[in-house]
Amino acid sequence: MSAANFVLTLSCTDRPGIVAAVTTELAALGANIAESNQFWDRETGRFFMRLAFTAPEGIGHDSIETALRSPIERFDMKTALVDESRRKKLVVMVSKFDHTLLHLLYQIRVGWLDAEVAAIVSNHEDARRIAADAGIAYHYLPVSKDTKAEQEARVLEIVTASGADLVVLARYMQVLSDNLSTRLFGRIINIHHSFLPSFKGARPYHQAHERGVKIIGATAHYVTPALDEGPIIEQETARVTHAMRPDDLIAAGRDIESRVLARAVKLHLESRVMLNGRKTVVFG
Repeated sequence: MSAANFVLTLSCTDRPGIVAAVTTELAALGANIAESNQFWDRETGRFFMRLAFTAPEGIGHDSIETALRSPIERFDMKTALVDESRRKKLVVMVSKFDHTLLHLLYQIRVGWLDAEVAAIVSNHEDARRIAADAGIAYHYLPVSKDTKAEQEARVLEIVTASGADLVVLARYMQVLSDNLSTRLFGRIINIHHSFLPSFKGARPYHQAHERGVKIIGATAHYVTPALDEGPIIEQETARVTHAMRPDDLIAAGRDIESRVLARAVKLHLESRVMLNGRKTVVFG
């Protein structure tokens, strides 16, 4: 066996001694801290921390959890301990627009995203060739108002069977039910244009062009039952001009959407995002 890398995230009511209590226990195990981030939300009184550390040979997940039990109970912490040696798995859901899916696959191929796509789920057949070329299981699950419950039950089966750590809506153009959104809360990410709440519905870039917008962008967020109102993980904007046609806005939007979604996925997989009510704490 060799040394193993772990990430510990925790949140609790802020008070003196939290960092010392945790790091003292890790030091007693012989762990070496590689990265430490903390944030105190003065509005809520909550404290958030992310610790990346290396544990010596023979010190595994169970040993670390046992050692941390005392500070966890003392400070009533909510914690998560992740073994970084295990490669994370994604289930990607897509409809007809494939730019964000292709960008994710590229970033995985070049090693910027340390993950694997366990399955691609779609309500259309358009992305089947992409899945076949990448050697990824493809699940064609058409959906209608009458079959939505059955289709989403099948989605949950795929997520469970694949052992997915994260579900990514890569321009999946269906509104998820409250049930599915709730079941996957905290581990399902969506991407959408940043015109919301303006220009909802079909052809948002055309609507924006008609109104003469000067900035476009994209937002990646966790999915909740409240449509497109989940905690925001990442955003990006770009300036546009009156000379740009709707197709130009769409092209610029595609680039932004692809980058923002990939960054949000990376931040989540590296345990850099922590939920803070309707907001997030993101340790870059």
